[in-house]
Amino acid sequence: MSKRDDLIAKYAEELSGKCNMTPDMALLTKVTIGCGPAIYNDDASTVAGSDPAELETIKNNFLIKKLGLDDSPRLMEAINAVIDTYGRSNRSKYRAVVYYMLVKHFGKEAVYA
Repeated sequence: MSKRDDLIAKYAEELSGKCNMTPDMALLTKVTIGCGPAIYNDDASTVAGSDPAELETIKNNFLIKKLGLDDSPRLMEAINAVIDTYGRSNRSKYRAVVYYMLVKHFGKEAVYA
């Protein structure tokens, strides 16, 4: 098993255990691959859910640029809803898991088809 496969398995466990979601493994794999080398870097692989600058970056670089959504207050509401679902007190919020939940939230699976 490759390191990426190990990480994908870990992310699936996070989704089912902490977020009470049954992951679509094909989509989770594509989202993880889309994160690029960031998944291997301890700092870049996680999201600081309490850092407004980090959340703004997710909104601009992922939701608007990658998923093609229009800028509106609902984007930040969705990010906060995902962070709440993942658990605000959970210090290790994996970027691939947050992105996966945002893709599902907005029904943008076709971006990864």
